[in-house]
Amino acid sequence: MKFNVPSKTLYNYVSSVSKVINSKNALAILNNFLFTLEGNQLTITASDLENTLTARVPVTEAEGEGKFCIDARRLVDLLKEMPDQGITFEIAPNLAVEITYPSGNYSLIALNGNEYPSNNDDNEDMGRLEFTCPTKQIIDGIDNTLFAVGNDDLRPQMMGILWDIKPDAITFVATDTRKLVKYRNALSAPGVEGSCILPIKPATVLKNVFAKEETVDVTIEPKSATFESASFTFNCRFIKGNFPDYNRVIPTNNPYRLSVDRQSFLNAVRRVGVFVDPGHGLVKFKLTPNEVILKAQDNNFQTSAWESIPCDFNGDEMVIGFSAPYLIEIFGTLPTNDIVISLSDPSRPGVFLPSEDKENSELLMLLMPMTVAEF
Repeated sequence: MKFNVPSKTLYNYVSSVSKVINSKNALAILNNFLFTLEGNQLTITASDLENTLTARVPVTEAEGEGKFCIDARRLVDLLKEMPDQGITFEIAPNLAVEITYPSGNYSLIALNGNEYPSNNDDNEDMGRLEFTCPTKQIIDGIDNTLFAVGNDDLRPQMMGILWDIKPDAITFVATDTRKLVKYRNALSAPGVEGSCILPIKPATVLKNVFAKEETVDVTIEPKSATFESASFTFNCRFIKGNFPDYNRVIPTNNPYRLSVDRQSFLNAVRRVGVFVDPGHGLVKFKLTPNEVILKAQDNNFQTSAWESIPCDFNGDEMVIGFSAPYLIEIFGTLPTNDIVISLSDPSRPGVFLPSEDKENSELLMLLMPMTVAEF
């Protein structure tokens, strides 16, 4: 086999595909890329048995067809340092590989491509969903929810993002029992109905690899999903189990509304948060109609801090506590300049909303309060 390909083009694809490879693999062959040459198209595949990502690269001067495996780390490191010019791969029948360009030659031994495992074993048509959507719809859903995914092995269903697919929109939900994010996006209408829980790793791969693709064809099967664009195909497995009924925990009758400038509030929480007790991260808030006072202290080191910022609150006075790290995550993700916090009483969750939702989307974040003994 033989083919020629621009070095930087190949580097861009292999570096994207390599995001699937684990640092430690149960099978040594998974440390490799699977290269398959068919006509003038080279496909590059990487897998960790749960997730498989394939890129399609056009090549020139192609001779022969077949497949072989090359050490992923070595190839990525080599291509990263190569000048931007055409390089030629020659693969002998004994799998000796020669990589050449005008001023250099590199030799290595490939592995038999037939030994590379496949994880595409969903052959059931029953329950299959297929739709096409803009990549932006998926990326926005992941961006707004990924930070709220749980990490408790005892609650595996919460260790991913729920895709609640309806004919007119996709709702993305993540929670770790302390915070919850619900993001509904109607940029396109899937026209089908179903749900799945996407783990963190596939979500991150979609976000990083498919960002420049315009549209994605999505196929959801009983155990896995396939995402296909012009350049990439990505197959990943779901998390088994049922996601909690997220609508039941979202308050519907919080009568008090606090409106604050997002950046001012975020900066104040960051400053006051320096003085929290790291054991719980509690920041106390005293809400009044025109001002919110933030207070934190760490009795172990005899440190404390307080600040005040202007606000618009429709109640008389309320004292409530929240975790500073969680507030920083929420306010760092909400997109608008002003934020509305809907409250009921100090023991019930606060609902955080942008002052105005973007077109075709609805974003809601929920955070459980912490007990405040005294202000």
